[in-house]
Amino acid sequence: MSSLSRELVFLILQFLDEEKFKETVHKLEQESGFFFNMKYFEDEVHNGNWDEVERYLSGFTKVDDNRYSMKIFFEIRKQKYLEALDKHDRPKAVEILVKDLKVFSTFNEELFKEITQLLTLENFRENEQLSKYGDTKSARAIMLVELKKLIEANPLFRDKLQFPTLRNSRLRTLINQSLNWQHQLCKNPRPNPDIKTLFVDHSCRLPNDARAPSPVNNPLLGSLPKAGGFPPLGAHGPFQPTPSPVPTPLAGWMSSPSSVPHPAVSGGAIALGAPSIQALKHPRTPPTNSAVDYPSGDSDHVSKRTRPMGISDEVSLGVNMLPMTFPGQAHGHNQTFKVPDDLPKTVARTLSQGSSPMSMDFHPIKQTLLLVGTNVGDIGLWEVGSRERLVQKTFKVWDLSKCSMPLQAALVKEPVVSVNRVIWSPDGSLFGVAYSRHIVQLYSYHGGEDMRQHLEIDAHVGGVNDIAFSTPNKQLCVTTCGDDKTIKVWDAATGVKRHTFEGHEAPVYSICPHYKENIQFIFSTALDGKIKAWLYDNMGSRVDYEAPGRWCTTMAYSADGTRLFSCGTSKDGESFIVEWNESEGAVKRTYQGFHKRSLGVVQFDTTKNRYLAAGDDFSIKFWDMDTIQLLTAIDADGGLQASPRIRFNKEGSLLAVSANDNMIKVMANSDGLRLLHTVENLSSESSKPAIKSIPVAERPASVVSIPGMNGDSRNMVDVKPVITEESNDKSKVWKLTELGEPSQCRSLRLPENMRATKISRLIFTNSGNAILALASNAIHLLWKWQRNDRNATGKATASLPPQQWQPASGILMTNDVVETNPEEAVPCFALSKNDSYVMSASGGKISLFNMMTFKTMATFMPPPPAATFLAFHPQDNNIIAIGMDDSTIQIYNVRVDEVKSKLKGHSKRITGLAFSNVLNVLVSSGADAQLCVWNTDGWEKQKSKVLQIPQGRSTSALSDTRVQFHQDQVHFLVVHETQLAIYETTKLECMKQWPVRESSAPITHATFSCDSQLIYTSFMDATICVFSSANLRLRCRVNPSAYLPASLSNSNVHPLVIAAHPQESNMFAVGLSDGGVHIFEPLESEGKWGVAPPPENGSASAVTATPSVGASASDQAQR
Repeated sequence: MSSLSRELVFLILQFLDEEKFKETVHKLEQESGFFFNMKYFEDEVHNGNWDEVERYLSGFTKVDDNRYSMKIFFEIRKQKYLEALDKHDRPKAVEILVKDLKVFSTFNEELFKEITQLLTLENFRENEQLSKYGDTKSARAIMLVELKKLIEANPLFRDKLQFPTLRNSRLRTLINQSLNWQHQLCKNPRPNPDIKTLFVDHSCRLPNDARAPSPVNNPLLGSLPKAGGFPPLGAHGPFQPTPSPVPTPLAGWMSSPSSVPHPAVSGGAIALGAPSIQALKHPRTPPTNSAVDYPSGDSDHVSKRTRPMGISDEVSLGVNMLPMTFPGQAHGHNQTFKVPDDLPKTVARTLSQGSSPMSMDFHPIKQTLLLVGTNVGDIGLWEVGSRERLVQKTFKVWDLSKCSMPLQAALVKEPVVSVNRVIWSPDGSLFGVAYSRHIVQLYSYHGGEDMRQHLEIDAHVGGVNDIAFSTPNKQLCVTTCGDDKTIKVWDAATGVKRHTFEGHEAPVYSICPHYKENIQFIFSTALDGKIKAWLYDNMGSRVDYEAPGRWCTTMAYSADGTRLFSCGTSKDGESFIVEWNESEGAVKRTYQGFHKRSLGVVQFDTTKNRYLAAGDDFSIKFWDMDTIQLLTAIDADGGLQASPRIRFNKEGSLLAVSANDNMIKVMANSDGLRLLHTVENLSSESSKPAIKSIPVAERPASVVSIPGMNGDSRNMVDVKPVITEESNDKSKVWKLTELGEPSQCRSLRLPENMRATKISRLIFTNSGNAILALASNAIHLLWKWQRNDRNATGKATASLPPQQWQPASGILMTNDVVETNPEEAVPCFALSKNDSYVMSASGGKISLFNMMTFKTMATFMPPPPAATFLAFHPQDNNIIAIGMDDSTIQIYNVRVDEVKSKLKGHSKRITGLAFSNVLNVLVSSGADAQLCVWNTDGWEKQKSKVLQIPQGRSTSALSDTRVQFHQDQVHFLVVHETQLAIYETTKLECMKQWPVRESSAPITHATFSCDSQLIYTSFMDATICVFSSANLRLRCRVNPSAYLPASLSNSNVHPLVIAAHPQESNMFAVGLSDGGVHIFEPLESEGKWGVAPPPENGSASAVTATPSVGASASDQAQR
């Protein structure tokens, strides 16, 4: 059932309750299973109506659904049994025992025998455990307390215990609004119409009593204000609606030519339902009759974010979300504001386009690639990081013979053509260009300078004013609008026209495709100020509104698709930005701070689900989405256009702004500066164009989810890599740094309260102030750094020892183990994003532990097969990918305790899993040295490839292969005992490889640094190496003598696992085969791993060879 059908059930439940249909209410609650009425349940238990209690429960759970449900039914039937015994009704007690309690004997035969023996007692209170049983009333009350706890903990009751917050008589309100809307459409509206039925659409009768034509089948619904309205239904029918305030009339939907939401947006809070858009059904208040009753629903709840669902409050795996506020939010906009740190406010690049930019768009994945269209039809593609213009194309009709005669005539008459809009497809493989003359051109993009002609469409008579990508029926399409007053939808692969939407009476200025669940729709705005909405069904517009200013208006959703904004400018230069209440079709808030008369059409964009930005008054103005007052205005060091074009990259770390003299300024926040710096360094170190090398930091570290090698899925917050100011001179590259003395780095062996045999898994907590290890004996070890005078932040550091932490109870987090030797098991764990829980296994059942109490919250999935790798889904903490030793991958839903899919593609046990939240795929690796890519929508296998083992290398039969996504979520690291490799996911192509020499020690483990610029790698000979991820070049080697005492440096002690700190890019830790854990940082005087060589020794040829691990410095040139 769709979410809207579910909401309709709630409205009906409210109506039935208000009308006192009590039995029907509870019957619908039980049959729908949407709302568990705890008050009703309590009443029935208190009254001892056991048949009704179980019947009501049956709508939500069954006895064998899970352990909570089993316990609920057992307590109820036990109470029923005891009451029969208390009444000395032995036949009834026997019937209950055989009919109701027998089912539990298969789970606990001893308990069933004990219950049966109660029949032999004259008074069951003679049983010691029941000696305190009081009277029936008190016993039911005590049981109810226990039942409520079980119900609240049961995942099947999650989100079913709270009735939605609704205004009184919400269903009546919606019907009343619908009748208002129908009355607006009447051809001959009459004042005070008499509404006598809801079975057919309302229509005022003509003077001669002939009925006016029904508007239902009219594909173009008019919106002219009608004289007179009609009073509330309560005056002429059975409904007496609660008076509600009149909402803000629908005045317009505003945004800019470049404000169609970024390609990848998720469904938001807009209320949609098949086969029409519910948000569009609400009428705007008739402007000519203020007396028309237009009840408003609760407009506050729609902006609230959906709470993440977890298996229970006890074992919630949700992310902690904290509200954030900024200082300086004051009334008015002429004050001095403190600019929030995450706004891009620093001018980082200035690019000379050569002609005036009209539209810009950043690549959705390679987020330093900027596409630009200009006023003379030019297209430019810039690598902003390296300041390199990769492509420059002038306007040209690809095949004039296929163009219509009006286009050919227009080109002869006026050969100058402007770009109205450029936009990337959601995956960045295509981009579209809309021109001011008839034409739309689609290019395919293959990286670097490789841009190819894909489709040319003679789309509209006159100008093509906007273009956008959408996916109706999961088919990529291009939607266009133009001066010919139409909107058209084209197949993006073939160019075949799929739909034409007609109904506007003026040129269509902008379009905004969006979707909710399975419903796709398009908003459109025209130059007469009209706004319409369309489904992909050729049935005509669903709405007809007027925008503020009644001229150039465009719309955009927030990046997560939950909030709708618009921006527009009137012919007189008055500009507006507003947020809409989608469920009511009314303005929720209007933002303040525009210049009284804008000099041009204002452009706007949204970012981070938090900020709005608009180009106005020679500056960029910013608003917090939740505050109408202007947050701040930035002039970008001056030189901006009066109403500059603006565009954020997907993560909001960069902002492109058009400036005078055909310039583009790119502004950046701290993440954006790191991103640009990384790409710039990459470009300077490579002889190839920067865009062709492995991207190093294409997604800002502050928001990217990086699944770790140890199975955690974490959001990297405030990643602070140490950035050095290096010259762009290609001769200045890293040279190998050898560390062989303890004084050459900061190394700390963590204190040990108990001896562990070896460390099998290791991870820093997401907060960065603790480190968690899983030993081979199935025991977890936790170390925490304390905040004190020497460590003000309380973060992990190699300068101060942490404490090995245990709760006051002294219990240990110990995994379930099988009877065989736990040392032979394959351990695995995954840490929740809020550091509250760890899911772990050591060959036995999977255990869920509370990190604060060390208590075991749940165990599940007993072997065989045993779990060998765990990974949380990056967008749903209730979904866990579990790799098994039988080579399968099970997709497990924690909330409903159910395996949703079983993936088969490997031939040996699973040794690595990693999710990409950009590509929506899961990459798996196994002991069979095979890599597989799975689509997370339907869990189908997309590609697979066997790892390329270097020539001359032999590998063990069950050698682990690990995978971890790069920060860009497109490339991933592959770790095998024979090599490091970087793969591109969509083609599953090996981009870079670092093979281990045949005579050298094998790799034991490796991981990206938190910013993905480094790869920390451990080896069997106890060497630790630091590689640059951009080119897999070795830049620093830590020899065993630098951290192991002399007594161990020549032994077989070596790192088994390595972990990177989640915020400090130069900090890592290793878990050793002797049970020790070491944490490493470079010397404070160095600040990084590896030192830039002096200029005279800095030729690139000096380090083109990659030294082998374990080789001496004199051996470096051999590889």
